[in-house]
Amino acid sequence: MNRLKVLQAWLWCVSLWPCWLSHAVPLDCKDETGSLTQCTSISQEKLLDRVIQHAELIYRVSEESCTLFEDMFIPYPLHALRNQGGNLCHTKPFPIPGSKSEIQQISDKWLLHSVLMLVQSWMEPLIYLQTTLSRYDDAPDALLNKTKWVSDKLLSLEQGVLVLIRKMLDEGILTSSSIFEHTLTPYNEQSPEVLESILRDYNLLICFKKDAHKMETFLKLLKCRQSNKLSCLSY
Repeated sequence: MNRLKVLQAWLWCVSLWPCWLSHAVPLDCKDETGSLTQCTSISQEKLLDRVIQHAELIYRVSEESCTLFEDMFIPYPLHALRNQGGNLCHTKPFPIPGSKSEIQQISDKWLLHSVLMLVQSWMEPLIYLQTTLSRYDDAPDALLNKTKWVSDKLLSLEQGVLVLIRKMLDEGILTSSSIFEHTLTPYNEQSPEVLESILRDYNLLICFKKDAHKMETFLKLLKCRQSNKLSCLSY
């Protein structure tokens, strides 16, 4: 009986650790005027650590959201789409390295700008996804909450990356407006058909999970380079 209580307590702690961590290492850089000044007083090393922790949490929750959506709405024969989703992502044409060899060759500057490009490219699609999921009759609250949480954290991640660009590249504070324009077709109640709509949303979740992993990988590689390790080839 004691073992069961310990296990239950452990599972409860694990389920709450993203919330605790997000409160322990806040990344809200904007002050009351909207200026990104609150992170400028943080050391570059600590700010990079906070940014990486946010990226890790975003990737973890994106995995959970994708799995939850798959279990709820995707028939098992269509689970293979998870491996094919990368070919349909709206970020595929972006000039962002994909292979390990390409990633190792790019500069710190391009690593940061690649992260910023990915972060900003997902602002609108995640809001769009929240809208479509809210129209599902049986979408669990957990899925809706995770999507909203990720969308909020992505804004914080963007703020942190913008300040990092200033600190590490001495480029001055950039605006948080998108560095390119990308729009999705607005939700239409009559089109597409239900299955098509579900598969489209599933693809969005798959693509976001892939890009969230890229953000985390790029930032960890940057951290590795900053720490002067002999080899960062594992990223």
